[in-house]
Amino acid sequence: MNNNNSLTSLALQKFKKNFWGVFSLGIIICIGLISIFAYLFAPDASKNANQMHLSIHSKSPGFEVQILTIPSGIDSDQNILPELFFGKENTDTEVPIQSYQVMGDKLQYIEYASDDLKGLEKKIDLKKFPNSDYESYIEHRGFPFGTDKYGRDYLSRILIGSRISFFIGFVAVFISLLVGLLMGSIAGYYGGKIDAFIMWIINITWSIPTLLLVIAITLALGKGFWQVFIAVGLTMWVEVARVVRGQIISAKEMQYITAARALGYGDYRIVTKHILPNIFGPLIVISAANFAAAILIESGLSFLGIGAQPPMASWGAMIKDHYNYIILGKPYLALIPGICIMILVMAFMLVGNALRDALDVKT
Repeated sequence: MNNNNSLTSLALQKFKKNFWGVFSLGIIICIGLISIFAYLFAPDASKNANQMHLSIHSKSPGFEVQILTIPSGIDSDQNILPELFFGKENTDTEVPIQSYQVMGDKLQYIEYASDDLKGLEKKIDLKKFPNSDYESYIEHRGFPFGTDKYGRDYLSRILIGSRISFFIGFVAVFISLLVGLLMGSIAGYYGGKIDAFIMWIINITWSIPTLLLVIAITLALGKGFWQVFIAVGLTMWVEVARVVRGQIISAKEMQYITAARALGYGDYRIVTKHILPNIFGPLIVISAANFAAAILIESGLSFLGIGAQPPMASWGAMIKDHYNYIILGKPYLALIPGICIMILVMAFMLVGNALRDALDVKT
């Protein structure tokens, strides 16, 4: 036990000395916290950050405008926790305006219009506002990342879109470990015809292009949020199974396994208590690589339109919606989510490399 602890502490010390590994782990933790509490950080805390203002669509980063909120008079019974984690059910109407003035018991405002044009002039009764306090319903709002083609706050969409890209890694890796450990352990430990049959399944699955297999599973399960998570996970177990099988084949001939059999321990205990704990090193490394692969696959599916469905925010879907803006003079609409995907994938790959070096007993 002490030897195991010393090896763990030694690996931890080696990992801490790897600057890029520690730095990338910090980035992953930050993105993870942002994805969990996205609605707390997002300027637009409405559900899916889907508050549209078509009059201010495709505005450049740093754009500012006055927003008039017209109360609907409908009270929302939404609790704090659903609002914090799933967004606010916004029933009020938001209108970008150029100017406003009070005329008697009416609030007169001019709607925002692009290209120095004059917007529509409208009036609203001051009684629409509680206690006729209209000033608290007019705010000067900035858009640090600009707006998308529907006039939604792009920063909010980026923050909330991080959820899918981040959590698909966890779900996909969990499913791949669950299936891969089971199949790989059975094939490697028992061998013979069982091993041949499982390897036949692995080779068939391996021969099908990953994206094609994911598309087939997604179409079978239907389009949606969780369907994509399951589909990606079911295509990533093969690598885990192959690694586990190879490690168990070499480990089951060790003396400590022979001793465990001599003591009368069952197969389940030998595999779970004695073999698997000794092969966690390669599994951790492959899991980090699978995190990155899952993020890229989900982005590709969303780009093809079979991933997360609108109005749900997804980095891949945001690239799909705005890739044609690259030649229309607003490339940042596609580049911002692309850079976010690149940073997250790079962080997982660097952490995987750092873990591989730290767990390498030869160094």
